[in-house]
Amino acid sequence: MSLSPTLSTTFTNTKLRTPNNICDLSGMCSVCSDKCTGLCEIGLSAIRGAEVAYPYNTNDQQFASEKKYPFDFSHFNINGRIFGAIGAAEDAEQTNVHVADISCEIGYVNKIKLKAPVILPAMAKLNWEDYYSGAAMAGVMVVIGENAINKDSDLKHDNKGKVIHAPILGKMIDCFRRFEKGYGDIVLQVNADDIVVGTAEYALKTFEIRTIEIKFGQAAKGIQHVAPVYSYDDAVSLKNKGYLVFPNPMEDGIKEAFDRGEGFHVMQYGRLPMWNESILEALIRKYRDLGAHNILFKMAGYDIEDIRRVIRIASKNNIALITFDGAGGGTGHSPCKMMNEWGYPTIDLEKIVNGIMKDIAKEGGWMPDIAIAGGIAMEDTMFKAIALGAPNIKMVGIGRGAMAAAMSAKNMAALIKAGKTPQTHLAFGTDADTIFKDAKYVKSIYKTADKPISYGAIGLYSYINRLSFGMKLLMTLNRKFGLQYIDQSDVIPLTKEAREYLSD
Repeated sequence: MSLSPTLSTTFTNTKLRTPNNICDLSGMCSVCSDKCTGLCEIGLSAIRGAEVAYPYNTNDQQFASEKKYPFDFSHFNINGRIFGAIGAAEDAEQTNVHVADISCEIGYVNKIKLKAPVILPAMAKLNWEDYYSGAAMAGVMVVIGENAINKDSDLKHDNKGKVIHAPILGKMIDCFRRFEKGYGDIVLQVNADDIVVGTAEYALKTFEIRTIEIKFGQAAKGIQHVAPVYSYDDAVSLKNKGYLVFPNPMEDGIKEAFDRGEGFHVMQYGRLPMWNESILEALIRKYRDLGAHNILFKMAGYDIEDIRRVIRIASKNNIALITFDGAGGGTGHSPCKMMNEWGYPTIDLEKIVNGIMKDIAKEGGWMPDIAIAGGIAMEDTMFKAIALGAPNIKMVGIGRGAMAAAMSAKNMAALIKAGKTPQTHLAFGTDADTIFKDAKYVKSIYKTADKPISYGAIGLYSYINRLSFGMKLLMTLNRKFGLQYIDQSDVIPLTKEAREYLSD
């Protein structure tokens, strides 16, 4: 049985003619007919060519792998204990789930306090306003995604291609700052293109940004961003702003060919990071000199030696946090086959990273904090990821789950306002402040808010609140009342693979 999906995917809205009769090796229908109009990936590729290598409507959707990985967190159950209390008094009258402490802090000199061990990975599309605001309400970290400045219709560059005006960054940062209460932070992520055009330098000089995340690859998946350019003027504009455009619209004959409608395709490409230790060290120094309190890395399931090299660079340069993104998790704009077939799955990546971190500890180097991401959406997987990653992996990244909470809550509020409340939700009440259980509490905290609080942000707060409470329940079940006490003894292997995972 193949673990890979067939040539039918929601990424490109394709389907097979005979979905119940397929060839596992190729993913094709077991019989091809000369009457077939080609609705599968092969057929769509015959119509649209290279365009089909990427998902459709990437600005309006977020994606995750469709592959069935042979080993994941479901191969473990969560342990439980009946005696004792680690990190709390052995007293039934005073020790309960509310005593469990899931707060933590990261940072080198300037510590960032968090109410929960959560970072919401990079996002700069969909409902980003509520994504950032809800993170501040919940007291966790959130990241502004790469190339965010390109969302700004008022974006301006100087004659050297450096960004000099991108007010959208100020709006994004303000979404967080207006709700923060001393916990969490909003982080600006920069990729290779952002570094060339000076996004971080501009933001650090212009806005209240304190933390920069350097991203290794595109969507943490290692490949270039690719986007079609349909207008010659847009191609010229992108080229003038310092971006890679192929073919070069300035070359002789390109404009004339465009005007003749000869049908060749102009594409914008993101730069591949071509970095080394000295380049990264100089970049880190520059950002710190400009006022960055902390520098973070965003990494993924690359070759093990590359992972080791990045961790060593982080250790040498006092990087506060590295978020490792495993295969199977969400991504915004990676090729379809890369999402399904590239890199180490989250649980395997965790083991690799933990092993390398143990080597760093033996050497006495600075130990950057580590977050693991990739398919983590609820408290059970959150608990297992922290348990299996102990003692070095202390946080989780939750991207698609958090965005889904912000989007669905915003959409539900719109239905309630329009008098179209689903029958299932009428059991909770008739108005939004009653149906959204945490709405009145959140509004009581932010009584001086200068404008109405979005229910999308409240929805994200409630989602993180549920995960936090669920995490505390599982900690209480194991009689461990602090994150630092969680370890691999708190999970139970269910399969041969899981037992081998723990025994190595």
